Amino acid sequence: MDYAFHLMVMVGIYVILTLSLNLVVGYTGLAVLSQAGFACVGAYTSALLALDFGAPAWLGAVAGGALAALTGGGLALCTSRLKGDYLALATFGFGVIVYSVAKNWTQLTRGPLGLPGIPPFRLFSFGLSSAWAFLLLVGVAAAATYWVLERIVRSPFGRVLAAIRDDELAAEALGKNVGQFKVQAMMVSAFFAGVAGSFYAHYVSFIDPTTFSVMESVAVLLMVVFGGMGSLVGSVMGASVLVLLPEALRFLGLPNEYAAPVRQMIYGLLLVLVVLKRPQGLMGKAMS
Repeated sequence: MDYAFHLMVMVGIYVILTLSLNLVVGYTGLAVLSQAGFACVGAYTSALLALDFGAPAWLGAVAGGALAALTGGGLALCTSRLKGDYLALATFGFGVIVYSVAKNWTQLTRGPLGLPGIPPFRLFSFGLSSAWAFLLLVGVAAAATYWVLERIVRSPFGRVLAAIRDDELAAEALGKNVGQFKVQAMMVSAFFAGVAGSFYAHYVSFIDPTTFSVMESVAVLLMVVFGGMGSLVGSVMGASVLVLLPEALRFLGLPNEYAAPVRQMIYGLLLVLVVLKRPQGLMGKAMS
């Protein structure tokens, strides 16, 4: 049961990451590959506050999300003139920079040695160190993230984001400050990514730079595309399937020497089939 609870905790964390990325990729139409970088900022901020200053995990999560949001706003301002592939490359580069800082600023982050002994969240005097207890917390956080983002995308603000995605020039012609809306969307997305990173740090009690490599950003983007861009329900489904599917493939009963590569091949084949047969994702709108 602990194994099942652990998987569900990881699903919850990735659901938060995927929902947050969908806001900028699916609803605003920005090609962003920096979600792991924001999660890294949130994780290290929360972990260092807890280890060095004894701050409670709740405060660390808020501080990590806030710093990630400020970082996201700065990144959006720096890349405001970029679009498409160029924006993707710039945000990918941001992820590389964050990873390099975490790896090489050893006086602060301990570099490749990582930060061990990160304390868990506490509810009154009860430590949420077990998987089932933390699952309740992550479940509430994921549901709150979904609720907040749904309110955002259904609001006038969200309709402007959709207009920017569909036709940025038309949105500007209507008098909308497109750059400001992009910055705000990126900040909201980065905030939730930072909170997800904080949750991960306090759950596993250890982080190092490899946890937040740029390939994690690619994985989260894949979850968004798989579930359907511009669909919050799709983000939940995409994260759930792509976190649980590799684990399900462990039970195929393959010989040990072939198990890992065959699982990867089957996993990749299933993704290719979904892209070919349903390019709009599981819950995305039909593509013309």
